[in-house]
Amino acid sequence: MLNANRDILVLLKNELLTEQEVEHEVEALNTLLKQVETDEAFCKAHELVNRNRITSNPKKILKESRFFLMKPFRFLINKN
Repeated sequence: MLNANRDILVLLKNELLTEQEVEHEVEALNTLLKQVETDEAFCKAHELVNRNRITSNPKKILKESRFFLMKPFRFLINKN
């Protein structure tokens, strides 16, 4: 199994799964998450608000989201 840089808690109803089947489920989850955790998907789901302006420009969104603390009066809004 590839070690991804995340912790996944998998709760299963069926106790009869073997260790290989559980590993397969975790690998499938990692594959799924890799597809949706891209910069492109992040930019599609967010807008950047800078005081009076709202932008969907991916470059500006990614640049601003790299900082732990954003500059004053700048907000990321999730469109979902």
